[in-house]
Amino acid sequence: MLESTVVTPSIRLVASDIDGTLLNPQFQISDDDLTALRRAHASGVEIVLVTGRRHTFALPIATQLGFDLWLISSNGAVTRSLAGETFHRDLMPQEICRELCGAMQDFRGNTVLTFDKESKGAIVLEHMDELNASIRRWLEKNMAYIEFIVPIEDALVTDPVQAMFCGSTARMREALRTLENCGMGNRVTVLRTEYPARDLSMIDVLNTGCSKGHALERWAAHRGFRREEVMAIGDNHNDVEMLEFAGHPVIMGNACEELRGRGWRETLSNDRCGVAAVVTELIGG
Repeated sequence: MLESTVVTPSIRLVASDIDGTLLNPQFQISDDDLTALRRAHASGVEIVLVTGRRHTFALPIATQLGFDLWLISSNGAVTRSLAGETFHRDLMPQEICRELCGAMQDFRGNTVLTFDKESKGAIVLEHMDELNASIRRWLEKNMAYIEFIVPIEDALVTDPVQAMFCGSTARMREALRTLENCGMGNRVTVLRTEYPARDLSMIDVLNTGCSKGHALERWAAHRGFRREEVMAIGDNHNDVEMLEFAGHPVIMGNACEELRGRGWRETLSNDRCGVAAVVTELIGG
């Protein structure tokens, strides 16, 4: 008599978001999370960080892990190694971005353009007057890369990575309504990230079809991993596509409401080393 057994494919790739997931509320990687990821890497599991941050702004976090890995940054627009080797870029055509800036005229003071360069002009805005305290602190950390250009369209001499609109939650809800009514929905991707405790909301507008999920799917295929061998961990609205792709989607205990109710596995919150908890349990060790 033959006996059938169900074999659960082993996890070969772990994709982790950074802010609100790998970083605790003090914006640090907890020792337990660091140890768990190092053990997973040592056991042969590939680790990739998938973030809304620019590549350069994510590098200091990635290098703390202490091993070589790849970064999917700007919500999927750029996939690059720590050494600077580029696997894929998905830039927004400058003509589309110019049209977007015109359609979002009322939110010009909330507009930030980013470009794939490591010098002044990587981040472009007209002024900082309408940006709330949370995002202004981020901008102050990136002043070496910021250029003020009025009108902002004059910066579009090359294709940008993305346009971002940021501000208070209420203000960005208005921006979302304007975006929905501007008739560009089939030519761009709109991703939202919210931090209610900081009254901070960011709307990232990227090239059509660009997202963390598309980038992770592309990378997994390149590395020869099936969906069933991929675990993704996230906490915010912009992680949805990544979690939908992964065969093992995991949401943090501090995840936003949109991620709940989908039947996805929930780990501990980022102040209780949720990444370590699920990596240790699912990978073993």
